[in-house]
Amino acid sequence: MSDAPPEPFSTGWLDVGDGHVLYHEQVGNPDGIPVLYLHGGPGSGCTPGSRRNFDLRRHRAVLFDQRGSGRSTPHASEEGVHWASMDMDHHIADIELLRELLGIERWIVFGISWGSVLGATYAERHPERCSAVVLAAVSTGTRADIDWLTVHAGRYFPAEWHEFCDHVPEAMRDLRLVDAYHRLLMDVDPAVRDAAAVAWCRWEDAHVATTPGATPNPRYDEPSFRLGFARQVTHCWRNDSWLVGDEIVANAESLRGIPGWLIHGRLDISSPLDGPWQINRAWPDSTLIIVDDEGHGGDTMMTHWRKILADLA
Repeated sequence: MSDAPPEPFSTGWLDVGDGHVLYHEQVGNPDGIPVLYLHGGPGSGCTPGSRRNFDLRRHRAVLFDQRGSGRSTPHASEEGVHWASMDMDHHIADIELLRELLGIERWIVFGISWGSVLGATYAERHPERCSAVVLAAVSTGTRADIDWLTVHAGRYFPAEWHEFCDHVPEAMRDLRLVDAYHRLLMDVDPAVRDAAAVAWCRWEDAHVATTPGATPNPRYDEPSFRLGFARQVTHCWRNDSWLVGDEIVANAESLRGIPGWLIHGRLDISSPLDGPWQINRAWPDSTLIIVDDEGHGGDTMMTHWRKILADLA
């Protein structure tokens, strides 16, 4: 039996304006229960392995590369990207355009990491379009979460964090770290940009790969991926995910009546457990699943979300 990921039954491109054209695909059963997959990052894009999350007999899974990511054009590593149109409002509008294009009335929303921030925000703004919401490696996307990840988490990895900070030139050290790195990543000198991307992704590996057996992300070895990824993350984080305060928790009441699952590793340094715990308290119809021996993702968490998605179908 082949271990190759399933092939899409449909692929396409969606022009969403501002020069952005999004790649999208569908896998599984064309007559199955629609499920929207929202990838992490921001900027990671979908991988063929993402298609394995779904029951191919029961699900009509919709995957797409968000603005500047994956196969969508232009890629964030390139010049000429319309950064002003890369924000939460546009990401949400893109999801709605895709839903309308595919003729889907309601769908299960499934997001991981940054995809959990985008998925929760989409569901709160369009609850009538969501039959259920499944979020994993959950973040609230707040300024406090971002400062935790770029500053305070350094208490767990002091050597790596000081290396991360020391990469910032002396003249920029009065800036917030995400602002300083974003400037370096957008520098006119390719050598400056790539060195900053390497330093940023090295810090990403430090706080994500925290459990036994975890290994560095091999995608960071590819120069265009790591530059596009680092640019997207810093662009998002320097704008505090384009959210107003603790927006996801504050607006969770709008999800009343929608079943939800929050799947989170107790050992997640990147997104501490108190975030999904707060969402769970504010969302009456949600269930919090804590995986004691996992960090920011992992096989046990994957088993949970695959079962939940299959049961929903």
